[in-house]
Amino acid sequence: LTGYVLELSLSVDNLFVFVLVFATFRIPSPLQHRVLFWGILGALILRAAMIIGGSALLSRFGWLIYLFGAFLLVSGVRLLLHAPEEHHPEKSWAFRTLRRLIPSTPRFEGHRFFVVEAGRRLATPLLLALILIERSDVVFALDSVPAIFGVTLDPFIVFTSNVFAILGLRSLYFVLARLMGKFHHLKVGLSVVLCFIGLKMVLGHWVHLHSAVSLAVVVGVLAASIVWSVLTAGPEEQVPADVEPPP
Repeated sequence: LTGYVLELSLSVDNLFVFVLVFATFRIPSPLQHRVLFWGILGALILRAAMIIGGSALLSRFGWLIYLFGAFLLVSGVRLLLHAPEEHHPEKSWAFRTLRRLIPSTPRFEGHRFFVVEAGRRLATPLLLALILIERSDVVFALDSVPAIFGVTLDPFIVFTSNVFAILGLRSLYFVLARLMGKFHHLKVGLSVVLCFIGLKMVLGHWVHLHSAVSLAVVVGVLAASIVWSVLTAGPEEQVPADVEPPP
């Protein structure tokens, strides 16, 4: 349960990226469901590969747990100190590379990822959005996968925690996408959680915390940051207009 709550909370940043990617490609809400379905399926495969690799490394080189812990500490501090900034996926090198390497069209053709125009097979904006979403998941997994190893080294629990967290992202997206403007302090909570798990990994040889304690800290910090965000939210924070719940 601690692993699931941790992975689900660290996956919240993915939802911000989803909103930005969909806005960049101007993907209507009815078509967002298909991209999310295949994006989450691809994320499961990528996470499985990373978890298998991480478990194999940790079983052979136990000292890597301290390296993972230090990495999470640095990530948490950077997340806490960095000022919020606007992200523009259309200005990223990944977006520009996709445009150059993959022949594409701005035209939508229902739920299709490819269309044929003048005898050429072209990618629709759905495919480009899917690729960017998969790339973002790999980036965020660099934090979340080491973090779950701070809770348990059991590969089965590590993988199933990721599976349940990722499977919940599709539904969670349509909830939080309408409310994320109010969760402006959530990043503070996430940074504290990362630092806590990092310290737990670094000091694990000397300090042993029960999983219930870890669960209480993770849930308590996240709940406090969400309550803080809601209480300090201004009326000017608007809900994105082009977000509809799945049918």
